[in-house]
Amino acid sequence: MAEAALETNRRQRRWKTEWLWNVLIHPRETFAQITAQREGVWLAPLLVLSLTALLTVWSSGTIRQAAAAMGEVTLPPDFQYYSPEQQAQYMQAIEATSGPVFLFVLPGLARLAQVWVGWLAVGGFVHLALTTLGGRGEIGMTMNLVAWAGLPLALRDLVRTIFMQNSDRLIQSPGLSGFAPAGEGHLALYLVGLLTLIDLYLIWHIALLAIGGSVGSKLSMGRALTGVLITMLVVLALQALIPYGLGQLGGAKFIQPFF
Repeated sequence: MAEAALETNRRQRRWKTEWLWNVLIHPRETFAQITAQREGVWLAPLLVLSLTALLTVWSSGTIRQAAAAMGEVTLPPDFQYYSPEQQAQYMQAIEATSGPVFLFVLPGLARLAQVWVGWLAVGGFVHLALTTLGGRGEIGMTMNLVAWAGLPLALRDLVRTIFMQNSDRLIQSPGLSGFAPAGEGHLALYLVGLLTLIDLYLIWHIALLAIGGSVGSKLSMGRALTGVLITMLVVLALQALIPYGLGQLGGAKFIQPFF
């Protein structure tokens, strides 16, 4: 019994599971502990982020799968003007993308890449920004705090999963995308992709990054927030190019069903 208790305590110290909640309610005290670590303690939050990301993929995939099974297909506005051959090709493309690979596997891999590559990119940019502003933190410390500061995004995935499961419908206008200006130009399409990324959970994430950056890099809160905001503006601007590019490809008649 004593050995089992010791092993449990040892595992908790290694995974730092108590921080999963504390970083959200006591961020300054918790980030003081996180940034004091000499080793990497980023695995637990990244695994949580990966799990919640896959939950959203599973939830949206099951909804799309059920809609396809019932024959609910969203057709383009000018579908009636397609030739019979073009209509047949379009329907074949939709059928091809309704399988498990397109509904679960590829979106799941994309979300995992978003979590892990995003962590590396944001961590590198944040470290560069804080160092430029006079911060004294090491890159390992920055990678730890970026991972733990991402937990609000995991909470966002849980909220979205619960909503989709309870309503049996997809989220149509995530973030602030509902406030995007109407239009079909390049700028309007880019703004939709950009505003989709912005919500209260992202603001929470930015606030935690600023708090952790201030604590770990010995910078004032103002300087840390400046560095984080510059980083996030760059990251969001680049990230918004992905849905913009897919939207441009989606304009093609037979590529559209894949996106």
